[in-house]
Amino acid sequence: MRQLFSIITKSILLFVTLMLITYDSNLTAQEDSGDEYTAFEQSIPGSNISVEMVPIPGGNFKIGSPETEPGRDTDEGPQKEVVVDGFWMSKFEITWDQYELFMYAENIVKDSILIEEDLLRDNEADAIMRPSPPYEDPSFGMGKYGYPAGSMTQFGALMYCKWLSLKTGYLYRLPTEAEWEYACRAGSETTYFFGDDIAELDDYGWSYENSQYNYHKVGEKKPNPWGLYDMLGNVAEWTLDHYFADIYAQWEGDDLINPWSKPQALDPRTVRGGSYDDDKDKLRCASRVPSNPDKWKQRDPQIPKSFWWNTDSPFVGFRIVRSFNKMTQEEIDAFWSFNLDED
Repeated sequence: MRQLFSIITKSILLFVTLMLITYDSNLTAQEDSGDEYTAFEQSIPGSNISVEMVPIPGGNFKIGSPETEPGRDTDEGPQKEVVVDGFWMSKFEITWDQYELFMYAENIVKDSILIEEDLLRDNEADAIMRPSPPYEDPSFGMGKYGYPAGSMTQFGALMYCKWLSLKTGYLYRLPTEAEWEYACRAGSETTYFFGDDIAELDDYGWSYENSQYNYHKVGEKKPNPWGLYDMLGNVAEWTLDHYFADIYAQWEGDDLINPWSKPQALDPRTVRGGSYDDDKDKLRCASRVPSNPDKWKQRDPQIPKSFWWNTDSPFVGFRIVRSFNKMTQEEIDAFWSFNLDED
């Protein structure tokens, strides 16, 4: 009887294992169906959490704003016609429940059976350096689960992307400025993706006037025409670019195809979209803000200041992108080869 029970038990375990591997393979196939450029959910291995990804078709658009746009800053011009390849972008800003998987990855109990290749990749991802404990509650009591993660530096956001890339085998990263504005505009050429009437902004974004001085759960406002939520307001969003006030004037020739201002120093980096703490004119599609460590790290007692956390910028978070173009592991490794903490 015991032998029969043992055989039955082993058979059940084998069946469950095969089912889980089949499920994982099917999920990977769904995520690999990039030729269709459809929306999908990127599961985070070792958890029951995923990131919803929305396809953004490639095309061209005018980056920046016309001189006649109300609230315009001089760093938004001159307008230039640029070309952007297609990519997926996270439907929502990365939330605390998604970001804390990275912060506390060593405490995650795996709830799935991984094949050897996935397990190796998972171990490599968990070897990524973790954020140091923040000196202030990075949410400032405004909410964690379902709320946008904030207060991390661009380095902290990039390292999350690297960790997720190693977890999944796909290159996830921050959007470039051009990709961010292209996705935000969603084919529009107006001040906001819904038009020029600032009175309509409350339907689409959280600003200083309607936020009650707090960020809010992602997805509570209307999306833009391409299905992206909170592109304007809630938390402002890191991009991949070094900030130059005159960058559009510098672009010419090949620089107008997938432009990216590669980092030349830790700061300033460019932040987009405006936040719950900004006036409405900072939530325009073309608005650009340079990172400001002097103001964003005032309560950080470290010398030098933390490269993980901005103790005074809970209004800054991020979302992620993944290119339609399939990338080899060598290309992914090359992307991460630059020294993130010294560039």
